[in-house]
Amino acid sequence: MNRPARLAVGVVSAGRVGAVLGAALARAGHSVVAASGVSRESVRRAEDLLPGVPLLAPDEVVERADLVLLALPDDALGGMVRGLAAAGALRAGQIVVHTCGAHGLDVLAPAAEHGALPLALHPVMTFTGRAEDLERITTCSFGVTAADDDEAAWSVGEVLVVEMGAEPVRVPAAARPLYHTALAHGANHLVTLVAEAAELLRGAGVADPERMLGPLLSAALDNALRHGDRALTGPVARGDAGTVLAHLNVLAEHAPDMLPAYRALAARTADRAQQAGLLRADLAPDVTAAIERGPGEEHR
Repeated sequence: MNRPARLAVGVVSAGRVGAVLGAALARAGHSVVAASGVSRESVRRAEDLLPGVPLLAPDEVVERADLVLLALPDDALGGMVRGLAAAGALRAGQIVVHTCGAHGLDVLAPAAEHGALPLALHPVMTFTGRAEDLERITTCSFGVTAADDDEAAWSVGEVLVVEMGAEPVRVPAAARPLYHTALAHGANHLVTLVAEAAELLRGAGVADPERMLGPLLSAALDNALRHGDRALTGPVARGDAGTVLAHLNVLAEHAPDMLPAYRALAARTADRAQQAGLLRADLAPDVTAAIERGPGEEHR
């Protein structure tokens, strides 16, 4: 893959993702010529990560740029692209990149109609908007999407990702919804799960639940990534129906808002444990019955 020539980069906007990716492109030798951002946080991030870069209105940023980086929330992206096209800020020959995981290339259609090259480069990472994120990029993948029949465009996207120090992974436009669902299901729901586990431990009198959970959850994540369903442990996979029912009773008493999620995850765990051959066939009915039985009922 040939390295793109030095590009003038415009960042819209200097949020947690935009400021970091702008800094990563600058580190790769490109020139960030302008950024947009009006909130106090955006101004601070720009000062820290994009020093000396002027903060301008989005259309002015785009007019100065060869590479337009649209780092906007999913729901704001379409309106911004349409507005930039209507304002005449987009032009032929520009590379217009968005960073949303949920969108493919359709949202960039107004830019493509002006002759721009549309790309979707989604970093598979959470960002804080601080300098340490530049190192995080070097450990992550980017979901890269270009027009299916445009190999040159795919190559441009891949090279930009490699220049930032990350690994490009091709995701066809039609697969973007499934791709993003998988990532959100894993990362977002993991945060909820960990936070709820910590809350329960605090209720049990554990002063530092994060310290207790850290080694356990790190090992569980590593095992799951290495071994998949074979990494399952615990009462569901072992067939300990009585323990499962006890958990449901405890949650019904102390954290009833967590009960539906526990039951849903326990049911999915039972299904996967059976398919993996971990949950014995003779114990599975009792486990399923315990999960489905209302809390407070005796296990039979």
